[in-house]
Amino acid sequence: MSYQVLARKYRPHSFEELVGQEHVVQALANALTQQRLHHAYLFTGTRGVGKTTVSRILAKSLNCTGPDGKGTITAQPCGVCEACRDIDAGRFVDYVELDAASNRGVEEISQLLDQAVYKPVVGRFKVYMIDEVHMLSNTAFNAMLKTLEEPPEYLKFVLATTDPQKVPVTVLSRCLQFNLRPMAPQNVLSHLTRVLQIENVPAEAGALRLLARAARGSMRDALSLTDQAIAFGAGQLSEAGVRQMLGSVDRGHVVAIVDALIAASGAEVVAQADGLRSQGLSASGTLEDLAGLLQQMAVAQAAPNALDEQDPDTAEARRLATALPADEIQLMYSMALHGRQELALAPDEYAGLLMVLLRMLSFRPTGSAAQQAAKPAARPAPAPAPAPAPAPAPAPAPAPAAAPLLRPMPAVSSVPVAAAPVPAPVAVPVAAPAPAPMPVAVEQPAPAPAPAPLVLAPPPAAAPAADAGSHSARLRPRAVVHKLEEADDEPPPWLDAPPAEDEAGEAGAADEIESGAAERIAYASTAGADVQLEPTPLGERWHALIMPLGLTALTRELAMQAQCLGCEEGEGRQLWRLRVERESLRQPALKDKLQAALSAALQGEVLIELEAGVAQDSPALREMAAAQARQRAIEQIVVDDPLAQALLAQFKTARIVPGSIKHH
Repeated sequence: MSYQVLARKYRPHSFEELVGQEHVVQALANALTQQRLHHAYLFTGTRGVGKTTVSRILAKSLNCTGPDGKGTITAQPCGVCEACRDIDAGRFVDYVELDAASNRGVEEISQLLDQAVYKPVVGRFKVYMIDEVHMLSNTAFNAMLKTLEEPPEYLKFVLATTDPQKVPVTVLSRCLQFNLRPMAPQNVLSHLTRVLQIENVPAEAGALRLLARAARGSMRDALSLTDQAIAFGAGQLSEAGVRQMLGSVDRGHVVAIVDALIAASGAEVVAQADGLRSQGLSASGTLEDLAGLLQQMAVAQAAPNALDEQDPDTAEARRLATALPADEIQLMYSMALHGRQELALAPDEYAGLLMVLLRMLSFRPTGSAAQQAAKPAARPAPAPAPAPAPAPAPAPAPAPAAAPLLRPMPAVSSVPVAAAPVPAPVAVPVAAPAPAPMPVAVEQPAPAPAPAPLVLAPPPAAAPAADAGSHSARLRPRAVVHKLEEADDEPPPWLDAPPAEDEAGEAGAADEIESGAAERIAYASTAGADVQLEPTPLGERWHALIMPLGLTALTRELAMQAQCLGCEEGEGRQLWRLRVERESLRQPALKDKLQAALSAALQGEVLIELEAGVAQDSPALREMAAAQARQRAIEQIVVDDPLAQALLAQFKTARIVPGSIKHH
């Protein structure tokens, strides 16, 4: 007798023998017991999960007559009656299996449906099983729709597919759909253990775990791999032999890689990768096993009791889980998954594996600690000084009657200040603990008659409030200065603040203000580094020539980036020699357009010669230098403004916001 493969020999013959599909078994068994039978069933799921097996068991349940020939529809087919034995052997005339992958046309479906008008020959029901039904053509689907919706009472349809998304919704709506789940590795392991015990084949537990993982949820694949492993091991299954057959990586290598990553040892990571290369182990398999170990580590952190205690890898997973934080495990797991997809793009798979491992190492916080330490520490912000106590008012110095003093400023977080001149001289009192506040006089143009006192505009509502005793002012372009509409005879609230307890500390704070003002007044210019421009007479001539031309697009870019090296006139034409760095601009089409524009402007024939090189005097450089000069000039105007200097001296946290001075 010829050998029968394990996948066929141990195919389940009843619902009780079916492994891992309890939800389908329960629904079908209850329907058979209560005689609530649908006319069409759709079984979906990946390969090797039992779609065809469930179809055959259902057909036996519908046609079983029992050992005595008097049985009826049952959820436990006897397996000994003629109908059960014929269905198992594939010769039952009322059970038809059609492979839609090779019979996908409307002709095959029409022939099948033509037989539906005839009653069963020997059975109780006719059962049409169409495997891989998603492979049928649209016309074939349309041909079976009417019969599928209202078949004869003796006809049952069983459809099976691995891709239900390709089945038309008109077919799905006419069927009861059951999704068969992939087999869990524990279910595959227990089933293989039982099968090998029946076959009297010695097997190591580690070998069976490898086979269960390699099956990837398919019981048929697991039994086929077991057949191969038995042949490879000459009648016995050892872990080393199965690992060699599958090309799997020893878990010890993967654990060593994780240990090297934990230790942040680049040399050890490279040594492990070289060891895998020397042994000829699969790079893809290494990343797969690494992802599996990282998954176990994550589970060990989140739910330690969820791991299989009988799995020898559980102890290592728990040990490694204590050495890495959860976020790093998740990051490494993601890198391992994406790294498998990148192996095909790498120069070779071992180089790809090494780069994935080095990427994991680079993202470890230990690897970035040295970089953080190398950065200069940020200068700590000066501690806020205590609020100065109000000094007794001294005898007023003689001043022109038309020059009112600027009223004290309330505590605000951001104060826009106008750089425009005010109509009268303004004295800004400096907050210093001297016996008398020293006013800083700001000379302005001729005073207007009887101007109203000036106050600084309050900050916008979105500005954060400043702490009591500290002030912050920011200079902004186009600032607004408002006049005080109504005078308030009451003393301002900030003058009611209690005096400072330590006058020495107050003096120290004032000294810090005065010393820090000079540093804070140094505005960080946004004009950038100096433009590398070396002016020449030819450059000035070229710049003056092309600016009025109104060139556009790449033609203008060619003219702007070019440096004029010479201009020769003779025989009614001009020859301009230009130097252009970018090769994309030295195209003949752009040169012709520029020649035509120059010929129209100069009213004569113009020729252009282009050469490669770095331009040192081009219109673009001249425009950049002019814009830089304008930006620096406007910045200097604001920085040198007396009112800005007075505010910076008065408020220790005031500064000119970098980038806030722009020339338009």
